Amino acid sequence: CMGNICRSPMAEGVLRLRLSERAPERKVLVDSAGTHGYHAGSPPDPRAQTAAGRRGVPIEQLRARRVELEDFEIFDLLLAMDLENLAHLHELAPQGQAHKARLLLEYSVERRGGEVPDPYYGGETGFERVLDMLEEAMDGLLPEIERLTRGSRSP
Repeated sequence: CMGNICRSPMAEGVLRLRLSERAPERKVLVDSAGTHGYHAGSPPDPRAQTAAGRRGVPIEQLRARRVELEDFEIFDLLLAMDLENLAHLHELAPQGQAHKARLLLEYSVERRGGEVPDPYYGGETGFERVLDMLEEAMDGLLPEIERLTRGSRSP
């Protein structure tokens, strides 16, 4: 996401939880970041922490950071919440690495190719709606992670 205090830390938390429940043997490095460094070093928005916590998804220990060029070398996928952030990732990507940046909702059955709205300026319901979308997308993302990590020894 843009600031790494709402959508992306919630997505990181949901994915970590799903991996621990469904594929604990998989060594997967999961991290969230923003395309802008507005909130670098800050914890997730308190509303995001509360909404995620209600679903058993701990995110209070996470700290915002900005996407770095090295992320394209470290990670197999860089998943954007919306088209604007996807465009930023494509601009930042080193030559030959832009294919790693995709929309998270490409993995959603219900909302394939859609965008996860930013709940920052909305109320509590916006955070719950975003969590619903993230949980759904993670169900579709897990098979891709399995494919990418099959036979892999490193995280």
